[in-house]
Amino acid sequence: MTVAGAFLGGASGRLLPAAAPLRFFGAAVVYHVLGWLVLAFAPGDALSFRGGLGWPLAALHLFTLGVLGMTALGAAAQLLPVATRQAPVGARALAWIWSLYTPGVALLALGMGFALPPLLALGGLAVAVALATWAALVALHLRAARGMPGVCAHAWSALVSLLLLLASALLLAAAWLGWDVPGRQLTLPLHLLFAPFGFMGMLALGLSYVLVPMFALSQPPRESFQLASCALIVAALLLAAAAALGVAPAVARALAWVAGLAGVLLHLIEMRRALATGMRKELGRSFVLVKLAWGALLATLVLGGLLWTGVELPRGEAAFGLALLAWLLTFVIAILQRILPFLSALHAAAGRRRGPTASMLTHEKALKLHFRCHLAAFAGLALAIALDAGWLARAASLAGLAGALAFGYFHLHLLRKLRAAGV
Repeated sequence: MTVAGAFLGGASGRLLPAAAPLRFFGAAVVYHVLGWLVLAFAPGDALSFRGGLGWPLAALHLFTLGVLGMTALGAAAQLLPVATRQAPVGARALAWIWSLYTPGVALLALGMGFALPPLLALGGLAVAVALATWAALVALHLRAARGMPGVCAHAWSALVSLLLLLASALLLAAAWLGWDVPGRQLTLPLHLLFAPFGFMGMLALGLSYVLVPMFALSQPPRESFQLASCALIVAALLLAAAAALGVAPAVARALAWVAGLAGVLLHLIEMRRALATGMRKELGRSFVLVKLAWGALLATLVLGGLLWTGVELPRGEAAFGLALLAWLLTFVIAILQRILPFLSALHAAAGRRRGPTASMLTHEKALKLHFRCHLAAFAGLALAIALDAGWLARAASLAGLAGALAFGYFHLHLLRKLRAAGV
């Protein structure tokens, strides 16, 4: 049975109430706009940013916590029941998490932008409590999991990474408050490792084993490849952490890079196989973005490996950061534009002989504009880094903002159609 067949076959018992995932996805759409808005208009030059508080750091967290985190929380809450063949987690608990997490991200970003450590700490604490509660719910869910061990292994790895990144984030916030935090020089490297690669990266890779075959109408990827890829990437994370802690750094970095690259290549082999063997061949612009995201992931690993080996690259750290953001943001936005109409159509069809289809809920012109603006934004940012042109970075951010607004219109169009259908 295909993943899509498994999902549709058990949809009635596995769907959360429509509001549960949609409120997370809606917040992600809003934070997507705010992230580009801050990059385009806020004071400070993102290209010259070298750490510390400021609006570039706020924009980064609007994208990571606001867009990536929101989408991950909503998607995992709905999709993990598909992978583990269980009833979904409680909608009330998810609503409470959303009500704490959403303002927490806003306070955290404002604290960073205005350089107000107490506000940053308050927002960070709210975010940490919400994420820890979500992690506990997911862990209880995974304990009773049945089926898809590869997806579950990725989810467990993401949860452990989440705990490590929360610990490092709280230590960083304490340091900004002026507390004497031991090992401050190690906290930031561990945070930069486990936030994008450990938590978001493992979730993105793991849920891909559900999402890509579901939309391509193909068989699930081979479990042996999923588990081998997971094991290699976990080994890479552990080796990179050991290098950050000073344990044979040169050797550990080299082994981490090889293991990480091998794990990602195994993952991409399975993704290519799923697309090649799927019954649905025309997957539209969203999967063009997915493929570009996979290319950005490989670019991230190549740039990271070069920087780790001490190769002098002009503005290499900025290029690495851009490739990392391009990978995660492009992948999440691409998947979000498929999940939103798909889940909404399922909810709209519940209890009805006929409801609106996913295509009826999709505003193609808005998504086409977003596609062009998104690509222009990242191409412009890459050129701005190469030329060290701050004005070009702001122009590229304006293109990103236009794309985010177009994506927001697509979301509003979908909500209006759902309301008309009585959902």
